[in-house]
Amino acid sequence: MLYLLDPNDPIAPFPDVSFAEREPDGLLAVGGDLSVPRLINAYRHGIFPWFNAGDPILWWSPDPRTVLVPNRLHISRSLRKTLRKEKFSISMDRAFDRVIAACSGPRADSDGTWLVPEMIKAYQRLHREGWAHSVEVWAENDLAGGLYGVAIGRVFFGESMFSRASDASKVALAQLCLRLETWEFGLIDCQILTGHLLRMGAVQIAREDFIGVIGQLCAQPGHSGHWDQGDTSPSDIPPNPLLGGA
Repeated sequence: MLYLLDPNDPIAPFPDVSFAEREPDGLLAVGGDLSVPRLINAYRHGIFPWFNAGDPILWWSPDPRTVLVPNRLHISRSLRKTLRKEKFSISMDRAFDRVIAACSGPRADSDGTWLVPEMIKAYQRLHREGWAHSVEVWAENDLAGGLYGVAIGRVFFGESMFSRASDASKVALAQLCLRLETWEFGLIDCQILTGHLLRMGAVQIAREDFIGVIGQLCAQPGHSGHWDQGDTSPSDIPPNPLLGGA
């Protein structure tokens, strides 16, 4: 049976993730709210919300878990060419609301969106309090792509990305990995495996191992505050041998 969360107690503990359902994979709890304390507590324990319009809030912790180590990002030859062409500029935390709105838009491979208005408002609150961050990719003055997620300690919990131009979301991920490596982040949580993430170096690890790693990394001091680093050119991303380049 699913664990029912009390919406009036945002600091109530979640059940142990070992109690999550196998089918659907990782479904752990239902209800509660999307307050900042509850969301941060969820992420610290390897749990995230994901539900459709009209559904109650659903909380998940799938097994295995898809992760990406920042200094193990794989940059293909074609993406490397895109980075060197300087067709994009990149910023961080300059347009969080625009990024999450774009992520909530219709997708060619999906009929709906999990980013319902209630979820958007919750992540906007996290952003205002310094927990949620965005990477923006610009083609001149147009927002061409980007991503957002939640940072706790030295873990970045990726939530969603979008692209309106070829390679724009990949450029955003490359920029994110560069910054996180510089700031000594140990892990990016990608939640669910996709072919796109697999090609860029993501791997799957057992949920038990994931929980152990984030327990250590979330307790470490992170990079707090606003992440606005000023606009940069993708060519600023160095040809680091750790980043591959097949």
